Amino acid sequence: MAVTAYVLIQTEVGKAANVATQVGAIANVVSAEDVTGPYDVIVRAEAPSVDDLGRLVVSQIQLIEGITRTVTCPVVNL
Repeated sequence: MAVTAYVLIQTEVGKAANVATQVGAIANVVSAEDVTGPYDVIVRAEAPSVDDLGRLVVSQIQLIEGITRTVTCPVVNL
């Protein structure tokens, strides 16, 4: 069963659209949307495991220029 998570991203001023486009092109990213509020981009991602999800965020998403902070929120089924 795949792990699904929302990744909340803060960006440098004026970088949200570019960040959303770049993140949206990464494998296992289901969607990447510009939003308003305390976060600039919200991403929905899926991975085979929590470890794979962590690698996706740390080694691919966080390396994109313009990202200043990420918060990863795994989806739970209660």
